[in-house]
Amino acid sequence: MTLTVRQACPDDAEAIYNMIAELSVYKHGLQDSLTSPEAIKSMLFSPESNTEAYLCEINGRVAGYAVITSSYSAWLGRRGIYMEDLYFSPDYRGLGVGKALLKFIAQEAVRRQCGRIEWSALSWDQPAKEFYQSIDALPLNEWVRYRLDGQALERFAESHLS
Repeated sequence: MTLTVRQACPDDAEAIYNMIAELSVYKHGLQDSLTSPEAIKSMLFSPESNTEAYLCEINGRVAGYAVITSSYSAWLGRRGIYMEDLYFSPDYRGLGVGKALLKFIAQEAVRRQCGRIEWSALSWDQPAKEFYQSIDALPLNEWVRYRLDGQALERFAESHLS
């Protein structure tokens, strides 16, 4: 088995889109994908983007991907990496490819002098939680993640301060 990790390029937008669709199915349709290969290409690979995508390939076939973005911790006074997605097609799970891609991202974080990598996992995704704990990642139970999106985001953005 030949495993490679590489930074994605605009020509990979379709492969990333297909894995996002698989991820949506894995998440039981909790979050239907609203993107397209064209949107991925324009958002991930524009010169203004602070987001990067990485692909993991086995024997030349795309097995999974990760999307990361830069973050900053005022507490640490250092940059960090937020991993938006880490996904592998079902046929490639259990082969160590997730660990290989996450290790690659950890090496990037160290090279960039980042203080940490953070990500989220669904509370019901036991295989993901077990994998993350196997590499000594710890859940941050004291934090509650919030989201403002869709119409609520638009309403708040247009509201008057009072």
